[in-house]
Amino acid sequence: MGFTRRIRRAVEVAATRRQSQGGDPTQPPSSLTKFAADSRALAELDPLQELIDSPEGDMFTCGEPDQSVLTPVFTRRSFVDDICFGGATFEETLDRLLTRLAECRISVSFSKSIFVQPKVDFLSHEVTPEGIRTDPQKTLAIAELPFPKSKKGIQAFLRALNYYGRFIQNLAVYGAVLYQLKDSDFQGNKDLSVAQAAFAELKSRVATAPILPFRLG
Repeated sequence: MGFTRRIRRAVEVAATRRQSQGGDPTQPPSSLTKFAADSRALAELDPLQELIDSPEGDMFTCGEPDQSVLTPVFTRRSFVDDICFGGATFEETLDRLLTRLAECRISVSFSKSIFVQPKVDFLSHEVTPEGIRTDPQKTLAIAELPFPKSKKGIQAFLRALNYYGRFIQNLAVYGAVLYQLKDSDFQGNKDLSVAQAAFAELKSRVATAPILPFRLG
């Protein structure tokens, strides 16, 4: 089935589905609140939106989907429009990069691009010639946190640490004490010295996190 026919079929299915639920097929049901409408949209994906979000929804000048979209741009180092890509030499890396961008039909504004940088910020990490390290500003903010006054605060602290988990040795060991805390532990004058010691140790470890070398191959 051609791309145009897929679109028409998706529109027909969407209209039929809305009619079966009542109301104008071109408008969302007015009896629903915005929250309820959003919840329904999440539970029952619109056929047209489903087609647009699928690989078959990518149509170029040929008028049909491009199968190259089924292949990741740069393996698992890409996140939305953030792409981390490297190689043994600058010339080799640039050649591979431009070739892959052309294959995936990704446009790049060279006037807004910066090349030959000693380090690059990428998803709250710093990528350097030596390897990957945590973002100093992020880890400094974590290291300056006071001991939380609630279980919710402890959970927020642990979530922040989990993002840098591979940089922190024995994270699970020290984190276990904090994971076991309950709301009642923060009420009254409970002894939290063990939890506070684990909290301080984890802050110290994230502040002195090592640089992880790149994996070859």
